[in-house]
Amino acid sequence: MHPRLVPAVRFFVGLTRPSPQRNLQRLRERGETLAALTVRDATPEDIPALVQLHVDTWNATYPYVRQKPSIAIRQRQWRERFGAMDGTWFCLLVTKCDGGLVGFVHGRAKSDPDFAGELSKIYLRHDYQRLGLGRVLVGHAARRFLAQGIASAIVFTDPPNPSGAFFEALGAERLVDGAGVFRGGYGWRDLKAVASSCPID
Repeated sequence: MHPRLVPAVRFFVGLTRPSPQRNLQRLRERGETLAALTVRDATPEDIPALVQLHVDTWNATYPYVRQKPSIAIRQRQWRERFGAMDGTWFCLLVTKCDGGLVGFVHGRAKSDPDFAGELSKIYLRHDYQRLGLGRVLVGHAARRFLAQGIASAIVFTDPPNPSGAFFEALGAERLVDGAGVFRGGYGWRDLKAVASSCPID
């Protein structure tokens, strides 16, 4: 996408996001509460539901991308991921009382001199966004990284994705390349600050 189009696409994608008030109303209409949502580690048994969640949330996040990943592609990716339980990665889920999945975050170690970890995926269903759950997920991820001895992390998003403002609000710095061009990267150089500023639940 041409850099000149990024602000306009970001603006229009942002218009598709529900307001916090609307999502809170939806939560109440479903008879749910934020306190009833829990965060836990994903297991291989979660793969079918996680695959569907990944496809649904990715497609909703990037409506302007024509060729979207299929269920088959995501299933292969997650099966490969869970096939390598080597301690270098984690996946945390937000779940409802009935076990249904609301969102997830995936992190992994990186061999990078500037950032030792990567928050490679973070998604929430649209009707659970802007309720503080993203901040909860980032907080859990930061604490998991720190427990693994990883004190810094990077996250990449497509430049038109309005979630960039969310990462900056959590203290991530916008990263540019040698030519001064922003390509969607945000970095935290001190995950302790992130962990202390984000709620546990």
